[in-house]
Amino acid sequence: MSGQNVNVCDIGDDVKNVLKKFRFQKHNSKSALILKVNREKQALEVDEELENVELEELQDILPSHQPRFVIYSYKMEHNDGRVSFPMCFIFYTPRDAHMELQVMYAGTQRALAAAVGAPRLLEVREIDELTSEWLNEKLSR
Repeated sequence: MSGQNVNVCDIGDDVKNVLKKFRFQKHNSKSALILKVNREKQALEVDEELENVELEELQDILPSHQPRFVIYSYKMEHNDGRVSFPMCFIFYTPRDAHMELQVMYAGTQRALAAAVGAPRLLEVREIDELTSEWLNEKLSR
């Protein structure tokens, strides 16, 4: 499959506005913004916005056979006592997801990463990998 056949989904102004609001609001708890691809419209849309949610709770919220993008604001306590709330961009793509959907998500992830302004993309294939320990390990690299 050549790169020109990849369907990059539209990131509409409504989604960009939600992203901007989420990105610049003052987080004091663990928050998640879950985005999904609408296959018919070939557009990205907000699936859920969650406050005070642990990463492990997302295992029950995310669908087991469909990819999702998760923007997660996470409370990180540093060794020197500082507390920060890094923004994590997580691409959840289960191995058994429909191939067309996987391609649409993969084709959209760079544009979304730029819109989110997240420093790096974290990818998860198995839902049970999505834990605080996993995230701490990824962020400490």
